[in-house]
Amino acid sequence: MAPVPDPSSSIQTATDALAEEFGANDWLLEEMYEQYVSDPGSVDPSWAQYFKTHQLGGTGNGSTGNGGSGQTGQAPAAPPTAAAPRAVSPAKQPAVKTAPPAPAPSIAAEQAAPAPAVKRAATVEQPTSNKNARPSAPGNRGGVPADPPNPANRPTVDLEEPVRTVLRGAPARTAKNMDSSLTVPTATSVRSLPVKLLIDQRVVINNHLRRARGGKVSYTHLIGFAMVQALKTHPAMNKGYDLIDGKPTMVEPRHINLGLAIDMPKPDGTRQLLVPSIKSCENLDFAQFWAAYEEIVKKARSNSLTVEDFQGTTITLTNPGTIGTNHSVPRLMNGQGAIIGVGSMDYPPEFQGSDPDKLSLMSVSKVMTLTSTYDHRVIQGAGSGQYLARLHALLLGEDGFYDDVFSALRIPYEPIRWAQDVSADHEDQVSKQARIFEMINAYRVRGHLMADTDPLEYRQRSHHDLDVQT
Repeated sequence: MAPVPDPSSSIQTATDALAEEFGANDWLLEEMYEQYVSDPGSVDPSWAQYFKTHQLGGTGNGSTGNGGSGQTGQAPAAPPTAAAPRAVSPAKQPAVKTAPPAPAPSIAAEQAAPAPAVKRAATVEQPTSNKNARPSAPGNRGGVPADPPNPANRPTVDLEEPVRTVLRGAPARTAKNMDSSLTVPTATSVRSLPVKLLIDQRVVINNHLRRARGGKVSYTHLIGFAMVQALKTHPAMNKGYDLIDGKPTMVEPRHINLGLAIDMPKPDGTRQLLVPSIKSCENLDFAQFWAAYEEIVKKARSNSLTVEDFQGTTITLTNPGTIGTNHSVPRLMNGQGAIIGVGSMDYPPEFQGSDPDKLSLMSVSKVMTLTSTYDHRVIQGAGSGQYLARLHALLLGEDGFYDDVFSALRIPYEPIRWAQDVSADHEDQVSKQARIFEMINAYRVRGHLMADTDPLEYRQRSHHDLDVQT
């Protein structure tokens, strides 16, 4: 007895020659061909045509498409009750009562006979067999009903070669930098913090600027300035690595040069990433840092950045949170010690569908996620974690961070302080409302005590009756 061939082995042999064309999807080719061999009608017509074109015809029971009849392309025989008329008994034909019994008519003659039963059968099958018929307009009676959705009836898409463009200029440099960044062994620390106070401070600052000198402070301004202040107490994060005479060397810059990742849209719709840096940030107060930040962004938008603007960067700030990114792990360039990624400011996902009034009652704050990606050859994980903790504390107002910001901008009153929320039960609602009305009246009567009425002297003013946190 001859050995029975293994179907899976023959299928694999037949598809091996075409696997290279499908690359990582070669498993799909083998799977579809196995399904085609079993039943050609079960695969998409494009797959069947592909296998026929490459002369990979099916050999199984279903390879003919008609239950193994061996006649490829022929439609299966119609059921006798639907496609052929019912045989009429000779005893019921009045025209041949006296004639001798005639032989049974052939199938071809019976189908050609204009019997009413044949017309009824054709009328029943006509709507389902006419695949090119289209549904009638809505509201018209007697139209052809719509066919059920058929994924096979989709337009044919021709495979075309992709467009290949040689990178030049800044994109080529960015690609080269990304390749070189793979040589930097990095690790990443992640920390989330509430941003309710940061949001409120920015509202106070911008309201004062709108009434006074003009301008607008962004969250990135405040976060970048906090990064610089945190580096003063954690200088280990402001280090780099280099090979000098083949020996690993730690580089300690004399200044803090903060790089800003600026995403610049181009006229053709593409985007370009520029990372210039603000030099000697440790010597700047917030007003000076704000001006230097705006100047470097203005130069980037006007395409007037110089070579010096890109040199000497020691640590970088990137803010993908402006487009809703939760947090990111950016690439670190050679020569830099760390890059800080700023995520979006939003409520935690489980609260984003909640009523804002309920969130206020539950003291749920918006949060922001910070990431610190650092060169693990010169910076350790503990140092990165402590740096993020310091950054967290500053953004909550510790060590007079917002006092320094308000003083640099000459805002004549104290910043809002971080404090734990005080809940009010139902019994306390009356007293809480009374306190609100009392504060409104205090601002009407004594609000002038916080006004900046002395143009010769600057000082921050406060009054215990005007403290919104008491």
